[in-house]
Order: sequence, then structure tokens, then C-alpha cells
Amino acid sequence: MQPFVFLSCFLFPQILSAYPVEKRQVGPLSENDINTVQLAHYLELLELNLYSGGCNNFTDAQYSSAAFPNGFRENVCVIAGHEQVHADTLATILQNNGVAPLPPCTYQFPQSVDPTSFVSLANMITSVGIGAYLGGSELINDNPTLEEASGSILTVEARHDAYLRTGLGASPFPTNFDTGLTANWAFNLAQQFIVSCPQQLSGVIQLPKLNVTSPKPPPNLQPPVAPGTTVSFAWDPSTFFVPVDPNAQLYIAMVNQNVSAPIFQSVTSTGTGTGNVQVPQNVNGTAFAALTTFSGGLSLNDLSSFGTLAGPAEVVLS
Repeated sequence: MQPFVFLSCFLFPQILSAYPVEKRQVGPLSENDINTVQLAHYLELLELNLYSGGCNNFTDAQYSSAAFPNGFRENVCVIAGHEQVHADTLATILQNNGVAPLPPCTYQFPQSVDPTSFVSLANMITSVGIGAYLGGSELINDNPTLEEASGSILTVEARHDAYLRTGLGASPFPTNFDTGLTANWAFNLAQQFIVSCPQQLSGVIQLPKLNVTSPKPPPNLQPPVAPGTTVSFAWDPSTFFVPVDPNAQLYIAMVNQNVSAPIFQSVTSTGTGTGNVQVPQNVNGTAFAALTTFSGGLSLNDLSSFGTLAGPAEVVLS
């Protein structure tokens, strides 16, 4: 099956009708509230398109041939229905507060060429969504109704991810804690799947890209990538926002579970715009990495605000 690019979702009517939009009355919204809901809506539209493809582009027989359990595709379609309701609910919250929700972008998922690659990609993208909801919670804690609405979506997203991981044969709960993300990092992690948008989010900055070139996650995320394994990154120094001495020591800051204490590692250069680090001890599940000139002492918020030269990149370890 060819990689797919599509804008809108074509779900079975019975699936959509089973999940009516919840009429949550949330308001008034502060500027932080609006920005947080706009980002959540932006990411829900991305997930909606992804899961719609997983529902419509592959057959039950293809899922079965890839060793997924009976009914797996049907549940992928159910997840797509959930994402539609999440997107519609967030849009309604914005509209009820006089804010126009952003229209969908055009998306591409070239990695999703069969059921296994789709589910592996869905695990990565859903991890970003979970991180965005976690990171956004501190910005809306002065609005209990919005905080409850956001939390009720977050828990369902986590259930989706656990189901997907189980289907792959991986642990449904690989870490003690999930990893929160700032709005800027979550936005940038989504950009690799976005072709164009009729209207872009405000209040975020598109950062230079950081790519993980190896290792690739195993198809079923097992066995976990072992501590000490070399992780190779690539970046384009010409895209940095600030001048950097070509001979300067660079670092990879890896965020995993504890966002207040990223792990900083010296990059071993392998050429212009390429370098390696090793997987630290006690890092598992999904980690998020940024290239930086800082050797330590920054939190995730610091990295997101001023410390990121390139990134973030998503590093799937287990």
C-alpha cells in the first residue's frame, strides 16, 4: 500500500453517531487557556487523520496477517471516532468563547505503509498528544472546568496508546510516568507530518529539525533499546537561530519522565551536522531529545524557551 496524504476523515456513519459531542460548558477562557485548547485541537485533528487512515486504508485481513488480534481494525475505527469527538468538543469550547478554531491542515504519514508501521507511528504520535495534555495542564490550573475536560481526554488518549502497544506485543505501560511537553515542543514534533496549513497556530516557533537516524525502533518495540546503545542524530547547522562555533562542544538533552531534570550528554561528532550519544541508564518508553550548547542545568521549559538549537526529536526506546 502506498503512503497516504489526506485532509479529511471518512468514517463509518454508525461509528460517528455512537460518539456525540459532549456539550461541555467551559469559560471564560484566559489567553493561556485559548492557546492550550488551540494546540490540543490542532493535535487532535492530526490524530483524527492518522487514525482515519488506519481505519480506512487497511482491511481486517491485513491486520490479521500482521498478527493483530481479531477486531483490532474495528477498534482503530473506534479510536478515530473518539478523535473526532475530541476535536469537535475542543472546537465547541473555543467557539463558545468567541474563538474560531483552526481548520484542518493537509497531513502526510509516509511511514504508514502497512498495519504494523501504522500502529508504530500511532504510538509515537499519541505519545506527543499525551505529552501536550500533560504539559498544558499547568497552564490551565486556574480553570477547573477546562482542566477537568482536558484531563478526561488525556486519560482516553492513554488508553488508546496502551491498546496500540498491546497489539504490537509491547508493554502497555513501559514507564512509571509519562513525559510532559511544552506547547512549542509538541507543535514542532507534529510538523514532520504536516504538508501545509491554511492557518497556522500563533504563539509557537518552528525550530530547526533534529532527526534520529539510528537505531530504528523494532517493529514490536521489543526488546527495549538497551542502555549504552548508540543513538545517531542529524541536523543542519545553517538553520540555527544563533551563530555557533563549528568546533563548539554540543550536547543532546534527553527528556524522559522527569521534565525538571533532562539528561545532558556530550555529542561525539561524526561529521558536519551529525553526531552520536548513548542511551542513558533508566531511560525507557519514549524520550524527547534536543540539540543544545548547554551542558546541563536546564529544565524542559528552559530548553523549550531558549536552549534548543535543533529539535526536539522523538526517540522510541521501548
